[in-house]
Amino acid sequence: MANNHHAAPAPLGGRLVNIITLSCGLLIALMLAILMVRFLFGLGAVTNINDGYPWGIWVVVDVVIGSAFACGGFAVAMLVYIFNRGEYHPLVRPALLASLFGYTLAGAGVMFDLGRWWNVWNMFWPGSINPNSVMFEVAVCITLYIIVMWIEFSPTFLEQMGRHDTRKKLNKAMFFFIALGTVLPMMHQSSLGTLLVVMGSQVHPLWQTPVLPLLYLLSAITMGYAVVLFESCLASSAERRRIEMHMLTPLAKVMLGFLAAFIAVRLGDLVVRGALPLAFAPSVQALMFWLEMACFIVPLILIGAETNRRNPARLFLAGVLLMLAGALMRVNGFLIGYETGGDFNYFPSLAEVLVTAGMFSVEVLAYIIITRRFPVLPREDVQAAYQRS
Repeated sequence: MANNHHAAPAPLGGRLVNIITLSCGLLIALMLAILMVRFLFGLGAVTNINDGYPWGIWVVVDVVIGSAFACGGFAVAMLVYIFNRGEYHPLVRPALLASLFGYTLAGAGVMFDLGRWWNVWNMFWPGSINPNSVMFEVAVCITLYIIVMWIEFSPTFLEQMGRHDTRKKLNKAMFFFIALGTVLPMMHQSSLGTLLVVMGSQVHPLWQTPVLPLLYLLSAITMGYAVVLFESCLASSAERRRIEMHMLTPLAKVMLGFLAAFIAVRLGDLVVRGALPLAFAPSVQALMFWLEMACFIVPLILIGAETNRRNPARLFLAGVLLMLAGALMRVNGFLIGYETGGDFNYFPSLAEVLVTAGMFSVEVLAYIIITRRFPVLPREDVQAAYQRS
């Protein structure tokens, strides 16, 4: 019982106004100003997207990559509730919180990139939906998953407000939302790979394969665990908390299992399709492919041994590399390896970069506010933080 008490989450406390939150506020203000221009004068006023490249970084980074980064909640919940690994339970709330904002902002990011954004309701209108569309499946799954995650995270707010009776009633039905929260991300993460499959020959052979749905799912799960490692190490350093090495070390081993499966499928697919020689051609695509693969392979060397997984610095670096690897894989497929066939080219404008930075700032600012005012992080770590201060 003592262990359960110390593992209970509690607000972190502390000041909300500091250099980090002020910087986030400035970037958010810039983002809102740019978005006002975008919605008043159209995409052409602030972006460099064109007929050849209709998707820029607002879709590729904010949605495709952002949703993959937000798979930490799904990946940890799968361990705890599906595989009954209760020792990881203290990681569920912080991972779910990061996922919640990642997916919510990804959903908002889609709106930024829609030309006729006011017609988005047609996507869900019975008379105009297209159930055979991959994009429809992605849109529905992401929308439902955002709702499910808010419901899953709501006990945190109910607990802080003292609504214990409401929380108990919700907990009786929580198994249903947990099941949905496991199935929905598996569906749409794999379907994001299917988006490239349907593009056919426009995508370079190094990233065009029928197994893309599996590759995107495996890499998303791996990235989810990597983000948990990254956030745990970063939050422990920033908030002067003890690092939960007793959970992160075995979690890293699980992550390496998914990583090994991904690398085996990735390289095996290239060999079977006869596309591997293209990786040795003198081209930008080949260079980016090897950079992507290096970021996937190096973590196996960094933390492959049990003793290395007990090193927080190595765990942090491995997490960063795997986040970069998954991001590169998606940028390579949707932008670098995308061959539009004309004289079109694309490089993001400063306004696009600032909006993306603003979206990231919203997540950071919200994470700081909620962890300091609501019970998210383990109580034992909070107590250690106060003792050190």
